[in-house]
Amino acid sequence: MATKSRWERARDNATEIASLAVTGFWLVALLSGQEWWLAALLVGYVVVVPLTELLYGDEDEAAEASVDETAATQSSSTDTDETPLERLRRRYADGELTDEQFERKLERLLETETLEDIEDSAVLRDQARDRQRETERT
Repeated sequence: MATKSRWERARDNATEIASLAVTGFWLVALLSGQEWWLAALLVGYVVVVPLTELLYGDEDEAAEASVDETAATQSSSTDTDETPLERLRRRYADGELTDEQFERKLERLLETETLEDIEDSAVLRDQARDRQRETERT
């Protein structure tokens, strides 16, 4: 992977930076006895952080989604027996995904399916493949 400049890293982490800045700002206001600390907290997390996500977050997710679609198309044409979890693990092992991307995608995957569901579907698919091979032999 190419090394990113400071500005590129800042842009990639803009939402996290905004969240940290908002937290620091309202904590300073709270600890210094300012009466407006609650307003700073609310405006920061209701306006500033979501606005930052809208401005800087979608580009990364859109690029990531296009990479995912390309990888899904390539992997579906070559490895149709691979479960989504196996595909995710393989892509992470191949270096296609960063740690954060892997964790985010794993969370999304587990939100829609439990680990047992994924493993059960892999077992059922293996059994169906074995039956198909037996029928082809006879």
